[in-house]
Amino acid sequence: MSMNSQGRPSAIPALASTNAVTGTITGNRGLQIEEPLIFEQDAPGRCGVDLPEIPPVATRLGAVKPRASVGLPGLAEPQVVRHYTRLSQKNYAIDSGLYPLGSCTMKHNPRLNEKMARLPGFADVHPLQPISTVQGALELMDALAHWLKTLTGMAAVTLAPAAGAHGEMCGIMAIRAAHEAKGDSARTKILVPESAHGTNPATAAACGYAVESIPATADGRVDLDALKAKLGPDVAGLMLTNPNTCGLFERDIIAIADAVHAAGGYFYCDGANFNAIVGRVRPADLGVDVMHINLHKTFSTPHGGGGPGSGPVVFSEALAPYVPVPYVTHGANGFALVEEAGDGPAFGRMKAFHGQMGMFTRALSYMLSHGADGLWQASGDAVLNANYVMAKLEDVMTASFDGPCMHECLFDDRFLKGTGVTTLDIAKALIDEGFHPMTMYFPLVVHGALLIEPTETESKASLDQFIGALRALAERAKGGDVAYFQAAPRLTPRRRLDETAAARKPILRWTPPAGADAVAAE
Repeated sequence: MSMNSQGRPSAIPALASTNAVTGTITGNRGLQIEEPLIFEQDAPGRCGVDLPEIPPVATRLGAVKPRASVGLPGLAEPQVVRHYTRLSQKNYAIDSGLYPLGSCTMKHNPRLNEKMARLPGFADVHPLQPISTVQGALELMDALAHWLKTLTGMAAVTLAPAAGAHGEMCGIMAIRAAHEAKGDSARTKILVPESAHGTNPATAAACGYAVESIPATADGRVDLDALKAKLGPDVAGLMLTNPNTCGLFERDIIAIADAVHAAGGYFYCDGANFNAIVGRVRPADLGVDVMHINLHKTFSTPHGGGGPGSGPVVFSEALAPYVPVPYVTHGANGFALVEEAGDGPAFGRMKAFHGQMGMFTRALSYMLSHGADGLWQASGDAVLNANYVMAKLEDVMTASFDGPCMHECLFDDRFLKGTGVTTLDIAKALIDEGFHPMTMYFPLVVHGALLIEPTETESKASLDQFIGALRALAERAKGGDVAYFQAAPRLTPRRRLDETAAARKPILRWTPPAGADAVAAE
């Protein structure tokens, strides 16, 4: 079978040839159909709809000659339907099976939430509608804000940020605004522990701060003494993730908060892992000044695909005056949006409009359908499932830190020492078993990391199957079957790819074969 420059079959093969990878004539693998690029299926004269002929008109382009073709492929309607259906079948999603990505919380999204988000009054709302016509939407936003403040114990909230990292920026901008309002311009540093999320130092740097790293102790938590040694009049604040990226609760968090406050700084908590403690711990009680919340992780709104995202930020009393606009108010005349920052200390606004209505609707639906007891159980089950996975695997794999863990468990590659098998090999072999791999090589503080987050929505039967596959792979690796792992995955539409080369030198444009009568597509 001839292959194009993208490494894909360039045409349907002759029946006499056999694909060396799949061993089949067509390149198909059972009912998993080999699918060429849509441009490779182009045939002149094919079209899924009947369009009238374009009447001849005089060109208005002067000396610029129009192209003979705009480069769009010609396909019949059944071809188009089959093409996109087949592509969709190559996707892996939480609706297909367990998605054990650590740090990302890929959990089931209840269909009730989706139904609520599709109600016309919410799905069709426009940010430029008159306030009088969106009272229901504003009431929903106000209710969501209320429960976010209640669950965190914080004094104020903004719903505007578009994602977790956007929420981080909002929090650090509020901290900067607070210091500037006090005339304290000497605070130029933000402290970031090694176990924090990778966006934390990037956010601090983007806001103009120098970043100082805080090392971890042998048990994977912030070194309190090292933190105190770096505190001083030049420190604006601390960005700490709790539970941290190693899946551990920071036992010294109140002492950490007290030390930061005593030095005149503010405590920013990365709330990406709030799903491990929601309904059980209020961040305000831990001394947190500002925290973002990933709605897709804690309250089940969809995750991935570049959006739509939502990362509300909650503020303590100390930082409440610096909440950006817009925000909802409720008075005698109903609900209203405060759109202008005025002359107050707030730094303005984070984005053009008011947040993401679909995410707000889904998150509030999740909260109200679960109730306080349901959220309490969800966080507890997330922690229980992660500890179950750790307990069932720690005799064949090496846990990075002694348990118990929180919502995710962390292993390293010490169990693979001397086998010739790597973390990447284990992940690729896991694909052949029907599982999306766990997060690999993150957090960076652990060598060869395998970070597993089963979430609260997986059953014991589902976890047992996943555990059984990992146990068998670990034992096979220790048995010396290196060739098996280096050849994995065998059962995917494509075999092992060079991900590093793909990331550094991506092929973003399809190029027709030499001599073909086609126009390159942008």
